[in-house]
Amino acid sequence: MFSKHAHKRNQQRCIPPIVHLWLSKYGEERFDKHGGIKRYFSSKSKKMMEKELGRNFIQENKKYLKAYCIENHSGSVITCGWITKRINYNK
Repeated sequence: MFSKHAHKRNQQRCIPPIVHLWLSKYGEERFDKHGGIKRYFSSKSKKMMEKELGRNFIQENKKYLKAYCIENHSGSVITCGWITKRINYNK
């Protein structure tokens, strides 16, 4: 389920709907310290995808594996975008 804002951002940032399915199945979760949950593709989740879907799949869809989404606690997507900086796990 997408909020109006998330739907608009998803269109503006050209993130295909299938990427959100991949994020929900394989994406790693981190709390964003603002009450939301950030889902993104970590190296661990990419390895799991490679194991299930194959190396060729990962190579062909590499650009989509930089997507992320922010969800609220009920699972609705608040916003989405592209990761431009490295995620710091210690913060």
